[in-house]
Amino acid sequence: MLTQSELRQELYYDVNSGLFTRIKSNHHSVMVGDIAGSLNTHGYVGIKVFGKLYLAHRLAYLYMLGETPDEVDHINHIRADNRWVNLRDVTRSENCKNNSKRKDNASGVTGVHWKKRDSRWVAQIRVDKETLWLGQFVKFSDAVDARKNAEVLYGFHENHGKEGL
Repeated sequence: MLTQSELRQELYYDVNSGLFTRIKSNHHSVMVGDIAGSLNTHGYVGIKVFGKLYLAHRLAYLYMLGETPDEVDHINHIRADNRWVNLRDVTRSENCKNNSKRKDNASGVTGVHWKKRDSRWVAQIRVDKETLWLGQFVKFSDAVDARKNAEVLYGFHENHGKEGL
């Protein structure tokens, strides 16, 4: 397991930009001062240290606090934004309360969809692996209000259901 001391000997972490830069040249194509890492297929920054690939947001925690939490949330939903102010140590349940709006969302509001059979808007919310029914509504705005009120009631993050900010 990589230690904070080993990491700090190889990389410098700029808390304001969220970027890691190389302190040492470990290969002929890697220069001191080069920005470390590249985007993976999921949009996270991966960085190789001593031949092992690590996620930059987890390295940021190791660099700053000397340990890595089980879950790290990107508050603004931008997975490549590893500024210290954009990262938070959360439980899995808390992380699920700050998800981006799904790409296949048709209504524009997470947890609200049109039920054609009943000609009504349906509002629901998922809390601790359980889907809770919030009701059916004639007016879209009433369904949205029910969903937003439930988000407050169940402690969802204010960015939940939004796209990358």
